[in-house]
Amino acid sequence: MSDAERPTVAVLAEVAAAAGYAPSVHNTQPWRWRVADTTLDLYAVRGRQLPGGDPEGRLLTVSCGAALHHARIALAAGGWSAEVTRLPDPADPDHLARISSAGRASVTPEATRLFQAARVRHTDRRPVSDTPASAEAIAAIDRAVRAEDLEMHLLTRDQILELAAAASNADKVEAQDEDQRRELAYWIGGDRPEGSGIPDTAIPSRAPETTVPGRDFVRAGTLTVGPGHDRAAAYAVVYGQGDEPADWLRAGEAVSAGWLTATEAGVTVLPFSSVIELPATRQTLRDVISNVGYPYLVLRLGTAAPDTAGPPRTPRLPVSQTVEVVAD
Repeated sequence: MSDAERPTVAVLAEVAAAAGYAPSVHNTQPWRWRVADTTLDLYAVRGRQLPGGDPEGRLLTVSCGAALHHARIALAAGGWSAEVTRLPDPADPDHLARISSAGRASVTPEATRLFQAARVRHTDRRPVSDTPASAEAIAAIDRAVRAEDLEMHLLTRDQILELAAAASNADKVEAQDEDQRRELAYWIGGDRPEGSGIPDTAIPSRAPETTVPGRDFVRAGTLTVGPGHDRAAAYAVVYGQGDEPADWLRAGEAVSAGWLTATEAGVTVLPFSSVIELPATRQTLRDVISNVGYPYLVLRLGTAAPDTAGPPRTPRLPVSQTVEVVAD
């Protein structure tokens, strides 16, 4: 049976499952999809929110926005058009989006490439190589972010040093917060048989020697680091004009669009979320972008070291825990 002959609900259920490839803070996968005959509804799952590091649900909503963009890409790659309504129910803030099927559409090469990128995208916390990402690749990432109605600011050398100080400060504050340390211990490390969190195989075996420190996971993993130092890394702030849930959702879509474009271009992406969690370091980033908007996430962009295999993908929750089909 061709896609054109299959029930729309079956297509939407597969789209919801494919959206599970999306990145999320600490791989919490804080979303639930409700599949009806012609609609796909996205809900936030507060039980997978980080109360210590993300009390407002900012990063939870950004994560759900990334899943929403992945769903959009999966639909487009399957030859379906759709209409997206964000925050469709003012009485239910956890109802983040509704995707309504609008019939068949032509499949574009771009949609196919991005969907393929979604299936291989991963997060690599090791230093990048001494070969920088090309100007053409960074320009393509910038265009992808802007196509989602957000902005991307590439940091200067001096601004990278400011980011490094902010990241170091965020780590110190987190290290002194017992609630956040317990939170990290819950989501980080081990073999993660339940399908969420970050396993030891994706955590560096020692702290990489980098200008901008990555998050201190309070434990060593099994991922070999190598000799790199991130000297050729570029850092970008994704930002926009608002600081409300609707803006955070669009931020996740923009980050996903930029990340998939980067993957297609052979550019590795490492998100920095710790500097977003603290109001003080978030304000530092606002100062870096001259207070013209609100920062949502920082991305490190670079190329992988030669002959270095990517780390294993982080696990995913069973579809039964993230997708509910309610159609007749």
